[in-house]
Amino acid sequence: MRPLISRAELRALVRPTDVTERNIRNVLIDGIGVGIVTGVGVFLPVFLARLGASSLLVGLITSLPALAGALFALPIGRFLERQRNIVVWYSGMRFWVLASYAVFGLLPFVVPLAAVPWTIIIIWALVTIPSTFVNVAFTIVMGGVAGPKRRYALMSMRWSMLGLATAVTVAVIGWVLDRMPFPLNYQVVFIGSVAGGLLSFFFSRAITLPDRQPSATRRGDDGLLMALRQAPPAFMRYAWSAFVFRSGVAMAIPLVPLYYVREAGLNDGWIGLISMVGNGVLLIAYAVWSASVPGLGNSGVLLASSLGMALYPFGVAFTESPWLLALLAGLVTFCVAGNDLVNFDLVLSTIPAERQATYVGLFQTLQNLALFVMPLVATSLADQIGIVPVLLIAGAIRLLGAALFAWLRVGVSTQ
Repeated sequence: MRPLISRAELRALVRPTDVTERNIRNVLIDGIGVGIVTGVGVFLPVFLARLGASSLLVGLITSLPALAGALFALPIGRFLERQRNIVVWYSGMRFWVLASYAVFGLLPFVVPLAAVPWTIIIIWALVTIPSTFVNVAFTIVMGGVAGPKRRYALMSMRWSMLGLATAVTVAVIGWVLDRMPFPLNYQVVFIGSVAGGLLSFFFSRAITLPDRQPSATRRGDDGLLMALRQAPPAFMRYAWSAFVFRSGVAMAIPLVPLYYVREAGLNDGWIGLISMVGNGVLLIAYAVWSASVPGLGNSGVLLASSLGMALYPFGVAFTESPWLLALLAGLVTFCVAGNDLVNFDLVLSTIPAERQATYVGLFQTLQNLALFVMPLVATSLADQIGIVPVLLIAGAIRLLGAALFAWLRVGVSTQ
């Protein structure tokens, strides 16, 4: 198995000698900053739940960014396609997204505690626009830094380091939250997350890529339907089957933290430990999957990781044991790592290079439709029939998506 960072790569991180090595260093340190804030973000739905927020409000944490992505990803992709320098949009918008957590920490100082959940949701809604910019620009910037031959290696290193930063952050946060009074404990954690946001901003804006040749959008070529009609068949096979699979993924997103609090009765320390285990697995997961690609191919990695993710909701639904939930979190995170790697490569390898921003925006539009609708469906159903039955439904939809990947032979033509 390939080590996380070779000696040559470690030397390049410490003393980069050219633009490519400096870019890789900047990408990895940017990932550490994002990982710190991601660790804080794990506790945002838990914070809302402890404030007594409804299932609907918790679901909006996932659904609002997805709604913005569904509405704006394609036009933002068109906009970025006309920009010479996408890095400035990536780094600037990233900072505003990450800094929002610090704002959440300040809220109990300025608004009544009962009003904090709704205020968080309003601010979260405003942040969805820069978040959509980041999501579209990320794929383009990372693809520009890595190139087709280094995608797996670069993203494996970045996401592994991001996972390490998240795991350490979550462990520290779980310890802090249990030793300070509520809500001050969450305020300290959220305000402190600005350090990660600044780290990400300074290193992401230092990424240097050649100026792009702006693409001239033709009249009548702006709409979603036109983009769907013009999309390459291999891209559309993946996009539609991924839409089904992501629908099942999205259903479980708001249910898991609710299950931890309401069904399993876990405290913040256990929730932090479970998240730490999941993120700690990333230290080896990306390296394992990256080494498996030559043998399994894109389709093999996609199917194996998707099947593992599909079984996760069934496992959660049938246990309240903290140790088993931690084990399941580690196993599903291992599978998510493989899914992330192959997703990144499949999107870029099935679209024309000169239209990357547009088709990345189109892909995210379809996926965000699932991410917007399904958490709301899940939380509404959970209030009617309970969290456990909806987790089982989410698992069944994931299995259907994995079956579509196999039936449509997704990834076979791009190996």
